[in-house]
Amino acid sequence: MFDNFFNKKAPEPPESRLRAIEGSSTADLAAQLLCAPTAMMQLSHEEARIVISYMQPRRIAQGTTFIKEGDSRNTGFMLLVLDGEVTVETIVVSRVEPITVTVLGEGSLLGEMGLLDGEPRSASCTASTEVRCAILTRESLEQLMIDNSHVAAKLMLAVSLRIAERLRDSADKLKMYAQLTQAMQQEIDHLMPS
Repeated sequence: MFDNFFNKKAPEPPESRLRAIEGSSTADLAAQLLCAPTAMMQLSHEEARIVISYMQPRRIAQGTTFIKEGDSRNTGFMLLVLDGEVTVETIVVSRVEPITVTVLGEGSLLGEMGLLDGEPRSASCTASTEVRCAILTRESLEQLMIDNSHVAAKLMLAVSLRIAERLRDSADKLKMYAQLTQAMQQEIDHLMPS
């Protein structure tokens, strides 16, 4: 979906990238959202502005599915939601229709796992409303690593912490599911003795 948005042009010097977003209220909003506690609070506002200078602003029409679960070709980006809402859905075992995992809004990051590992997308993301966002491509991330390794390292640490947090949350949910399953099995065994 985003392949046609990405411009393949010569890398810009870091100073000209920052000049290009100077005075932009959208860039300021994106930087505030990027260093907010819900996103990547490890970044200072100035570091967030540097990251934003490597991102591309986009609008996504309501109803557009811009990340598809299982897609292994279109994994080279993550995005920061500036405004609007995104529904995250997944297909679970023995279901044909997807279930809604969550609805995300302003300040949310999507697609960071695919950006890092290039593996197939783990869920589908659909714009519930028109969405304004900033996109970081793998190529832009690699250029940031060359131009400003300190900021790139902080960004990667922040992304890693977000993924670790989600992994811990999933592990907690799995434990609770296992406990519920065990309790249900005990209740069934009690009601239907062998």
